[in-house]
Amino acid sequence: MKALADWTTQSVFRYVHGNHLVYNCCWEDPRLDREVMELGDGDDVMLITSAGCNALDYALDAPRSVHAVDMNFRQNALLELKLSGIRNLEFEEFFSLFGSGGHPEFPGWYARRLRAGLSPRSQAYWDKNQRCLSRPTPEASFYHHGTTGLFARMMVRYFRFTGILADVQRLFAAATVEEQREIYLGSVRDRMWSPALKRALRTDVMLSLLGVPKAQRDHLEKSCSQTMADFMQESVEAVFTRLPTADNYFWRVYLFGRYTPECCPSYLRRHEFARLKGGLVDRIHVHTSDVTRFLRGHDGTLSRFVLLDHMDWLSQQGPALLTEEWQAIVDKARPGARVLWRSGGADVDFVDPLLVRHGGRTRRVGDLLRYDRDKAAGCHARDRVHTYGSFHFAHLGA
Repeated sequence: MKALADWTTQSVFRYVHGNHLVYNCCWEDPRLDREVMELGDGDDVMLITSAGCNALDYALDAPRSVHAVDMNFRQNALLELKLSGIRNLEFEEFFSLFGSGGHPEFPGWYARRLRAGLSPRSQAYWDKNQRCLSRPTPEASFYHHGTTGLFARMMVRYFRFTGILADVQRLFAAATVEEQREIYLGSVRDRMWSPALKRALRTDVMLSLLGVPKAQRDHLEKSCSQTMADFMQESVEAVFTRLPTADNYFWRVYLFGRYTPECCPSYLRRHEFARLKGGLVDRIHVHTSDVTRFLRGHDGTLSRFVLLDHMDWLSQQGPALLTEEWQAIVDKARPGARVLWRSGGADVDFVDPLLVRHGGRTRRVGDLLRYDRDKAAGCHARDRVHTYGSFHFAHLGA
């Protein structure tokens, strides 16, 4: 029965991630990434694309190149559309699409000014999916499309059903963290975290919509000694009772369906948009591939690697593939390279024991990494998303 349950769980996750745009915005805080990476004009960065927001953020630090890699071509199609939009739209038009969640004139803009800037596969995707950015009604939003967008839409309906939507939205008008805490603890928490919601957050379908595979859930529950639902409750409480909402565009966009000019990713700010349009956007390169295949085929070396949280899944479902990936990272890393990743669990015990060839002999990956644990812990505490169990940052090449 367990084998059947695991097969069903994995099948649901593969279906969701293999047939849909999963992430319509990045849920990793790039402010922390840029702080620890300290990008300069000689750096070459590899990251997993997700929704492409953070690739644009990294480009603002003017590294020599940013390589966005993703196995899901739909995620790369989204980044390509943003790149074409930066090159071919005015700021107000671009913000209406990716700041306000869409515009009725998008089909015309797409046909006349955006489509030619896309790869053939991305053209085919957006030829069929223009409606999600066309905003047919004022309340419609691109950020309520995709599988994580579906989850956001369901949560908004749940908040409305339980009568707490106005109170949740009031959190973003609070002037201080103390006021946020008063609203959350006094009006939101007890009505939000019902037994029914916690049961729903334990289901495979709901976690797949959030992009959480079973392997990551198992790792989190083992390392944190709590259920996924309890972990999520703690995460949400940290966001709303310990961190200011004024610049928390991650949670704002899913609750409201749009950003504001004051609360948005950096690439949606007028000055930064102009810098990207002025040439920085051309430093971003998009690759539909897994990490290992990209690295093996890449000419030259890289100085920064941003791996998100995919190793949680790979460590259980493909440990040999994880070793191959780290071998490729070691082979392509230049002296002084830095590696950044996140995990659903509080601890990561599957990276350091991996064995790779380095300097003509077999080495443990952990012996090649010099961790900055204090800095990583400080970043994790300030993470505006706060849905990961841990944040890891290391220098490679010991």
